[in-house]
Amino acid sequence: MSCQGQPKLPTERHINHSYPASLPFQTGWTDIVHIMADTSARETHTPSQTYLSTRGGDYGLSFETVVLKGLAADGGLFLPEEVPIATDWQSWKDLSYAELAFQILSLYISTDEIPADDLKDILDRSYSTFRAKEVTPLVHLQDNLYLLELFHGPSYSFKDCALQFLGNLFEYFLVRRNQGKEGKDRHHLTVVGATSGDTGSAAIYGLRGKKDVSVFILHPKGRVSPFQERQMTTVLDGNVHNMAVTGTFDDCQDIVKALFADPDTNQALKLGAVNSINWARILAQIVYYFHAYFALARTSPSFKIGDKVRAVVPTGNFGDVLAGYFARRMGLPIEKLVVATNENDILDRFWKTGRYETKPARGPEVEGGLRVNGANVHEGGVRETLSPAMDILVSSNFERLLWYLAYEFASSAGMNDEWNKRQASQEVALWLSDLKKKGGFGPVYQDVLESARRTFESERVTDTQTIQAIKDLYHDVNYVLDPHTAVGVTAAKRSIGKTGPQMPHISLSTAHPAKFVAAVELALQDETNFSFDKVLPAEFAGLSEKETRVTTVENSWEKVREIVKKQAEEDMKR
Repeated sequence: MSCQGQPKLPTERHINHSYPASLPFQTGWTDIVHIMADTSARETHTPSQTYLSTRGGDYGLSFETVVLKGLAADGGLFLPEEVPIATDWQSWKDLSYAELAFQILSLYISTDEIPADDLKDILDRSYSTFRAKEVTPLVHLQDNLYLLELFHGPSYSFKDCALQFLGNLFEYFLVRRNQGKEGKDRHHLTVVGATSGDTGSAAIYGLRGKKDVSVFILHPKGRVSPFQERQMTTVLDGNVHNMAVTGTFDDCQDIVKALFADPDTNQALKLGAVNSINWARILAQIVYYFHAYFALARTSPSFKIGDKVRAVVPTGNFGDVLAGYFARRMGLPIEKLVVATNENDILDRFWKTGRYETKPARGPEVEGGLRVNGANVHEGGVRETLSPAMDILVSSNFERLLWYLAYEFASSAGMNDEWNKRQASQEVALWLSDLKKKGGFGPVYQDVLESARRTFESERVTDTQTIQAIKDLYHDVNYVLDPHTAVGVTAAKRSIGKTGPQMPHISLSTAHPAKFVAAVELALQDETNFSFDKVLPAEFAGLSEKETRVTTVENSWEKVREIVKKQAEEDMKR
């Protein structure tokens, strides 16, 4: 581990310790990191209900703080100080989705912050918008392979499972903060997010029309599917603002992080995050791993509670699979999590080599993109694939896993827990600094890599293999996959080849196939009995004819900042 002294970083512990425990939500915006240092507050919060930053600058934070801030002041991501062990998880097997969510989320949220009845109400409202009674139905595909359908929410994407909840959570906190306040005294949250396709529409559907919230969604111009773009830009609510950035998704994500890192922007706008850097998104996604496991126990006569299962997750930003990691640490018997990437394979390369490196394209030929293995490659190194939501060069949530890996490694030194956490944060800060300055880091210590391999495996899936997976499954069981889900199913079949057919596999289906018409039609164009009308939801009809509203902006965080400031000020006047 690194032995350098811990840098002096800005902290969010702006706390007047004379505040009684009943007053934290009445303090100013810079004081929202309330009273975790007070004995009275610690008595009402377990270690899993208080939070720290992966880079060591913040600790002892409340759930409300980490939700509203999204990103730590030191640039790190928030984590619970301990992961709770759900000793009674097997007793949850017959609960509804909302009831299950309440049991899980209560372990991370103190009733001192959200009383139990309020949390139940938030969850009931969040999942009442889903078309399926089970919220996330489990479908048997073939043999011991199952598909978890996560696309039954308003935007037809797995992101709804978290963003419906996050939207209601923002509203809950703001209503409480703004009680009895008028005009400029009211807290107005400016939500800024980057999307590679699905986060944008899910965030917009979760926050449209909500009072005291402005929503700004950045997407890479021309690099989301036409349907995904229409889903976002046809929402004309006054508080919703779409921005098409002339760059990649990674550029959009960098702009969002730059805005959060700028003190003046934060001071003026009170920024909030909807990307999976926001801890509430990871937290909400833990639920469907438990729900899928219990559904499998009800579905399969050969599977009983306590048996092990593999979960296979198509992922780009690592948030979806990270939720499975938390479920596993809480006690759910997931034998391994299989990370499925497309040709943007930085995660797969880490598990194969221990190195986490971007691979920028070089030379004049990258202007406008070049053809490499059938995919457009841009100067930063991002390949345009048939699964665009995974076309990501750097996976933001990987930082959270790195912290736990570094913490486990530090713990082997036999020092106290405070030292272990400090060492983990220091190591993560150094790794991320190398990533920013050098384009990568590693190889990591062998013990760190072996720890990662005990929990995860990884697979890389090409566009050609994606198309073949859509064809094969349609031919075999008459089921239409979207291209991201096809990446996962391909990885699942490879995993079954390693474990044998006796190990059940649950592969996550992250989006409805109708959102990716071009890829599906490319795969099934020769199937005489296939018509896209069979999978096209009625809600999608006429979407292409609706009015749209979007602002094109150059790839500059300063340019984006000026647009956001101006529009947010207008929104506050309404």
